[in-house]
Amino acid sequence: AAVTPAAEPAAVEPAADAATAPAATPAPAPAPAQPSALAMTIPTPQPTPSSGGGLLQTSLALLFVIGLMLGLAWLTKRFGPKNFGGGNSNVKLVGSLSVGARERILVVEVGEQWIVVGASPGRMNALATMPRQASSEPAVQTTVHGANFADWIKQTIDKRNGK
Repeated sequence: AAVTPAAEPAAVEPAADAATAPAATPAPAPAPAQPSALAMTIPTPQPTPSSGGGLLQTSLALLFVIGLMLGLAWLTKRFGPKNFGGGNSNVKLVGSLSVGARERILVVEVGEQWIVVGASPGRMNALATMPRQASSEPAVQTTVHGANFADWIKQTIDKRNGK
């Protein structure tokens, strides 16, 4: 509203003093208020982090990693190295024979040729090569069913005895 003439000169004077003074010193900051004695003895409660949320998050992350590992193991087993190169590989194992504790003789089919290989822990040697042959022995069933175990044992014993 209306300004009184007495208030106006007071407002003008400090401005004139600030303009004529070369460097004014800043006013000191007011001293902090002293806390009451009651506030100093009772500490204010600080919020504590809940360990239940962190434990739940860690457990879920662990379950996720274990599930991921199991899924990758299943995928590797299902679509493993045997299927990565294609289903029609030219190299096949025809047969093997153990001739010692750690030595074996392998017959490997490569294309239209059989290669006889001697395998030991330190090396593999090609022993002979021959053209691919038709198998003269019928394939022996190697799966053992629980119900036919007695029959299988009897056939194995008879085969060993030459009957």
